[in-house]
Amino acid sequence: MDPVLTGQGRRPVDRDPRNLAFRASLERGDFTVTAEIGPPRGADAGAITRKVSQLRGWVAAVNITDNQGATVRMSSWAGSLAAMTAGVEPIMQVTCRDRNRIALQSDLLGAAAMGIPNILVMTGDHPKFGDHASAKPVFDLDSVELLWAARAMRDEGMLLSGRELKPPPSWFLGSVENPAAPPAGRLEKKVAAGAQFVQTQYVFDARPFARWMSQVRDLGLHERCYILAGVGPISSLRALSHLEERVPGVQVPAELSRRLRSVGEDRLADEAMTACAETISELRQIPGVAGVHVMAVGNEHRIPAILQRAGIGELGEPSPRGSTGTGHAG
Repeated sequence: MDPVLTGQGRRPVDRDPRNLAFRASLERGDFTVTAEIGPPRGADAGAITRKVSQLRGWVAAVNITDNQGATVRMSSWAGSLAAMTAGVEPIMQVTCRDRNRIALQSDLLGAAAMGIPNILVMTGDHPKFGDHASAKPVFDLDSVELLWAARAMRDEGMLLSGRELKPPPSWFLGSVENPAAPPAGRLEKKVAAGAQFVQTQYVFDARPFARWMSQVRDLGLHERCYILAGVGPISSLRALSHLEERVPGVQVPAELSRRLRSVGEDRLADEAMTACAETISELRQIPGVAGVHVMAVGNEHRIPAILQRAGIGELGEPSPRGSTGTGHAG
């Protein structure tokens, strides 16, 4: 069977040419950068457009989170529309936590109808960790099952019920992965289910991530799915302690912890930006890494400076002399 239709190949189904800079960047082999935006706790789309505007010209696309941390925020589809209005291509996150398969498929169809080109599927944090701890979790599907469903909707024009879709949607499908876990297993399942790109949990040490990527290459998964390594600046000692103690799968190396704790509070943010840029530079040298996903929620304005320190210019600029990789998306 044609790998384009089954989702097993790297080339995605192309039914809608609008707003596809992110996918095109990956297909060209550019070192592609995405970022993450958390919608506000309020009914102000301007909070999204202001953050996104700071990233326009620097990133190929922005993730719009879906009630991250199981806390109530503006919906990801509304945030995605706001990002498009601000001139930046969105990646709409969809979690399985809050909706059954009827609502999930309905939201996906609505996103496609409104021209949202990229969907990133996640299972989602349990409500007990959020601001409505007594909320009933749904989890009718998990992320792998929703990937299968979304791919069937796109490639076969078919709902989970077996009913036909006219016209079928068009998406570039993604998922998330924890590089602390072996890629054989969950990552293989996600790629088989239809994930065409994957964004990882935070990477603060390129050395163990390079070993993980070696396993990914041995399995040939980098040929079937674009891997974007998650990075971000640790801009406060409180955030550092939270990452070290409370975020599963995140490994902050001891030397980075000592480095950040040794500078004063007035210098910590700048030092964290430099450390993040150094990690990006190291990740660019690892075979199979298609780009990075920069998570600096609340500090989006610092992302351009981080990219500059890593030797990555604005979209369309050639890579600076001496840098590795094939250049930034553009």
